[in-house]
Amino acid sequence: MMRGFCNTAVLLLLSSFDAGVVAEPIPLAARAAITPTVDLGYSVYQGSYDNVSKINVFKGIRYAAPPLGSLRFQAPQAPPTNRTTIIQATSDPPVCPQTGVGADTPAEYGFGSALGNEDCLFLNVYAPANAFNLPVFFWIHGGAYNVFSMQGIDATPLMATNNNKFITVVIQYRLGAFGFLPGEDVKENGALNAGLLDMNLALQWVQKYIKKFGGDPSRVTIGGESAGAGAVMYQSMAYGGKQKQNLFNNIIAQSPWVPNQYSYNDPISTSVYDNFVEAAGCSASYNTFKCLVGKDTEVLQNASFAVSEAKPFGTWAFLPVTDGSFIQQQPSMQLESKSLHGKRILSGNNANEGVPLSPPTVRTVEEFEDYLRTTFPSFNDEDLSALKEQYSYDGDEEPTNPNAPKFNTPGIGGAATAKNVSAFGTGQTQRTFNVFAEYAFDCPSYWLASAFPQAWKYQYSVPPSYHGADLPAYWSTQNPNAPGKGVKRAVQKIWGNFIVHNSPIVSVTDAKGGMSNATVPVGRNGNIEWPLWRETHMMMLNLNTTGGVASTAKVNENLSITTYLEPGVTNQISLVDANSWEGGRGERCKWWKEMAEKIPY
Repeated sequence: MMRGFCNTAVLLLLSSFDAGVVAEPIPLAARAAITPTVDLGYSVYQGSYDNVSKINVFKGIRYAAPPLGSLRFQAPQAPPTNRTTIIQATSDPPVCPQTGVGADTPAEYGFGSALGNEDCLFLNVYAPANAFNLPVFFWIHGGAYNVFSMQGIDATPLMATNNNKFITVVIQYRLGAFGFLPGEDVKENGALNAGLLDMNLALQWVQKYIKKFGGDPSRVTIGGESAGAGAVMYQSMAYGGKQKQNLFNNIIAQSPWVPNQYSYNDPISTSVYDNFVEAAGCSASYNTFKCLVGKDTEVLQNASFAVSEAKPFGTWAFLPVTDGSFIQQQPSMQLESKSLHGKRILSGNNANEGVPLSPPTVRTVEEFEDYLRTTFPSFNDEDLSALKEQYSYDGDEEPTNPNAPKFNTPGIGGAATAKNVSAFGTGQTQRTFNVFAEYAFDCPSYWLASAFPQAWKYQYSVPPSYHGADLPAYWSTQNPNAPGKGVKRAVQKIWGNFIVHNSPIVSVTDAKGGMSNATVPVGRNGNIEWPLWRETHMMMLNLNTTGGVASTAKVNENLSITTYLEPGVTNQISLVDANSWEGGRGERCKWWKEMAEKIPY
């Protein structure tokens, strides 16, 4: 979700080819000279071959019809047939319209609105040359269902670390009002949660076409970060967890974001629709939905911006809603019932998830209470008192001391916990960060882990570990010195093992990232110790580092970020009790689940 924020610290003849990428038998030595081409039936795409990674890359494959004209605000349709020419698939497709965050959120965080192209339902495929029957990793980008895209996501480092043993598919989907417009009129005339339906159609595309790239449709892992991880959760919840098609087996949910989820016709959802109609200039129309469908795209994009930017700090207007079909329950309820699709999950969160989407300007108890009332409008005085008690600490009635030292806590033991201190804040400021982190990200990651038959849990604590700071560890090739070569190797091997072997447990050597002085939990047969997650035994891996060269960047007057660069970054991985973590996070997550109906999520 944090691409913008991370940047502050993150024609061969058709007769020569069969239904796959390259017809056999073509000598391996000649493979590098061939421009890969794939015939999907509806279109033929010509990609590129990376001689370094030995990967065929296809960018901008259309997986759905352009959602334009009468298809605007509708469920995605199959792509049209276009066989008049071979389509070049060598550059990223257009970005979907970007709908930014509440107006009080600093522009430096990279969540601003921007014009895009509604014709944006494309995907990229990274397939090892001569791939055959390989498992598939399907990635959904984050961005609060409102911003970001596949741009900047390069699958080759993750695949190379795992010896090119799987194929990666990265998708785009409709955002903001175009993908998540709620309301009774949308229910009657269009499709609610169209962005989630886009993802689902892309998963069906994988089932139908991935063999042509050398993939095995029966071994699909879906993954995402932030809203992308929330979207992964929603795909597992689809149709009450009973979708007839078997679209995937495994899930990677990193920092799953679970915002308030209202019914499509709830007063709040209705107000979002009405505000959008007004901003688009359709209020006087007899048929407002028809008016919206006929509006110029720039008018609608600006309307989407206006409605969302009127929201409070760190929030968006256009989000998934309970629609009675694709989404039938609130996530907390369906996760509790375990009515989900998928066999295994790898669930993660970061150490400092509250940054940057909760306000760093809270200093006094009164300001903290104001934040709680704004964030949880359905809480009565008794609920708010209980919340404050959950996040109490010694000195919790004192204002934030601007001179107090900031540091990451050890997680276990001592008076210093995430309730009152981190590398980003202390006192009431950190109290605010931690409330947001736990209710929106950390606790959903706990609940997801508890909802599946097989689950492994981890926390990414590598400084600065704010929300999204982990993305360069999986995808980025831009900065080889951060977050550290060893931790990149460790987390990429963990993900790769899960994708290929259905288990994230890696060798001690891989966990150490090639450093003899690294510390890791040693298990059997040369592997690390990492037990399955159980609600009665909440053990997780804490991925951290020590050493390196400190580099501090000032984002604005309220926020600075310190990253540790090579040389000298050394893995420090441990097995910890997630229930007692950070002064009893497990118990606080139980409390949040009890309050879920009032939030609601």
